[in-house]
Amino acid sequence: MRVTRSVGVAAPLAEVWDRVTAPAGINDELAPFLTMTMPARWRAETIATVPVGEHLGRAHLRLAGLVPVEYDDLFLVAVAAPTMFHERSEMVTARVWEHRRELVALADEYTRVTDEVTMVPRFPLPGRRVRVLIDALFAHRHRRLQAWAHSR
Repeated sequence: MRVTRSVGVAAPLAEVWDRVTAPAGINDELAPFLTMTMPARWRAETIATVPVGEHLGRAHLRLAGLVPVEYDDLFLVAVAAPTMFHERSEMVTARVWEHRRELVALADEYTRVTDEVTMVPRFPLPGRRVRVLIDALFAHRHRRLQAWAHSR
């Protein structure tokens, strides 16, 4: 299944890139429902600074920052700073979780952020419900990203 969602963010591309590739920015997008750790070896890094084409290890997703609910076994396929990253991982619930995020500079210091997620479930799951859940997660992330831009 595939979900694509775009949003305009009132911030210059370089600032948005720095935000969306840093652990603090990722966690702010997921808050208050989830947090995501970086694999232990890469905790001081960002998506833009870890190796591409290597298995990075497990990033744990925690409900409310406390209860482990999922992991993301990270592998970066490509990074083209400051406009794109492409991550392909395995999860408990997904044989494949593929997330591609593209940033495009727009007029008046706006940036368009587009997320495309492809998921191949590991278990038989109701596709429509999973698609709605993924879409809701990225709608939430986009609202949080817009709120960050308006508050900076």
